[in-house]
Amino acid sequence: MKEFIKNISGLKKTGQFLREELERLKLLSAQPMVSRILDIKEPVDNLKKVEFSAFSQWGDDGIIQYLIHLLNIKEETFIEFGVGNYLEANTRFLLMNNHWRGLIFDGSERNMEFVKNDSISWKYDIQAIPLFITRSNINDAIQKAGFTGEIGLLHIDIDGNDYWVWESINVVNPQLVIMEYNSVFGNKEAISTPYADDFYVNAAHYSNLYFGGSLKAMCHLATQKGYSFVGSNSAGNNAYFVRNDKMGPLKALSPEEGYVRCRFRQNRKPDGSLGLIPDNEAIFQAGELPVVQVNTGQTLPLKSCL
Repeated sequence: MKEFIKNISGLKKTGQFLREELERLKLLSAQPMVSRILDIKEPVDNLKKVEFSAFSQWGDDGIIQYLIHLLNIKEETFIEFGVGNYLEANTRFLLMNNHWRGLIFDGSERNMEFVKNDSISWKYDIQAIPLFITRSNINDAIQKAGFTGEIGLLHIDIDGNDYWVWESINVVNPQLVIMEYNSVFGNKEAISTPYADDFYVNAAHYSNLYFGGSLKAMCHLATQKGYSFVGSNSAGNNAYFVRNDKMGPLKALSPEEGYVRCRFRQNRKPDGSLGLIPDNEAIFQAGELPVVQVNTGQTLPLKSCL
């Protein structure tokens, strides 16, 4: 038994070593793309042109590098919600390549323990906190972690109360905000799922599509909080907002101009298996569920807003 445990431990160490070597290669291979972005002097007309992925699921690593360079963001701190085990996340490249200081949250204690036990926690300045985020606990959690006032970047991706959590945050003043939006909610209405402390996407509806808010809803909130919308990633799930006093040469876009429809498939059948129809068709399976028109406060069935 002791020999077996020793072998398992050895395999784990080998696996971690191989992963860390792969991460080094990712960082090195991304450097030409970073250099190309650092040579950009004028705004691009589409964020797709600067996308690349080292640790982000989609092309967000490149977009973030482009925006912090073009806007000359000096406050090198970030907060990201809903990061899983942080092996794939939109701020990991920012942490490892740019050496920003970071704070991450995830609802899984196991995920946050993984980060704490990973070499990233001693090589870089990162705090990993297990927390199921609500609008009543988020400000206190951020403050207790030592983050207040000016920060460089805030990224919210919690597949549910995203709109309401950003609305509630007032202890930090990020220069750049990334908000996940639900593209299958369409681009006609400023809508969000109603707030619920215990909202969980898989329990809300089997389709896995009833969550978060539309791009128009995020743009509505951004305007109220003093931000301008500058574009979406090409995957059609993340929207980028810049604080108005930091816009510099960037052009503000309307949600109609910057909307990108999600191209990947995430809908599920009632038995939990992957759906075989496009998400923008599958969303009608949740059509009777309520959404809030955030600009009016009215609650309507989702199908009337699509």
